[in-house]
Amino acid sequence: MDSKVRLHVAGPLRAGQSVEVTRDQAHYLTGVMRLSVGDTLTVFDGRAGAWRARIDAAAKRGATLICDAQVAAQRDPPDLWLVFAPIKKARTDFIVEKAAELGAARILPVATQYTNSERIRRDRLQAHAVEAAEQCGGTYVPEVAELAPLTRLLDTWPEDRALIFCDETLAGEATAPLPPAPAALLIGPEGGFSPEERARLRAMRQGITLALGPRILRADTAAVAALTLWQAARGDWG
Repeated sequence: MDSKVRLHVAGPLRAGQSVEVTRDQAHYLTGVMRLSVGDTLTVFDGRAGAWRARIDAAAKRGATLICDAQVAAQRDPPDLWLVFAPIKKARTDFIVEKAAELGAARILPVATQYTNSERIRRDRLQAHAVEAAEQCGGTYVPEVAELAPLTRLLDTWPEDRALIFCDETLAGEATAPLPPAPAALLIGPEGGFSPEERARLRAMRQGITLALGPRILRADTAAVAALTLWQAARGDWG
């Protein structure tokens, strides 16, 4: 059986390699997708590309797969980070899912002065990134970092990484061309950045301001728009 089912698994992956999957993954394969022993699926570990695998054994507590052959080479995204302030739960989930689909290499939630959400479940957001990679045909899963204060992140910002600051106060204005990787996009909270944060960002040597069109966008829309603009101009879409 030729299956379109894709599953992110722990590596390493190579021909003849046995791969153990979790109880939840086994339930997904056999209970949801109705696969059985001998059926095939695509697996990836984020490092070795995509592989055709077959179900060798299945039980309630898990399943065992056998890798047959590589079907796609590893394709890593451009070195682009998405830095964003968490918002409401469902919309934060949306940002992480779309960032994984649109090719962010790393996802960093930050707490700003006006951030409404003070806590996140990093493990749950990481699971959303995995699901997005499984569904979009990718072979790479971006890391979702722990929530950190924006000030702390800026204190240790890499000298060689451009920080593209999406400033809602510039709506309708022209901005500088987008820089190449390594780069990061910074999206603020629903209330925008504080005057102190905006002043610090504009003073950074690596900082570049970006306007996202003539209208002020919601934070989740802004994240998708900014990722799309950068990928079209400097990323791997060309």
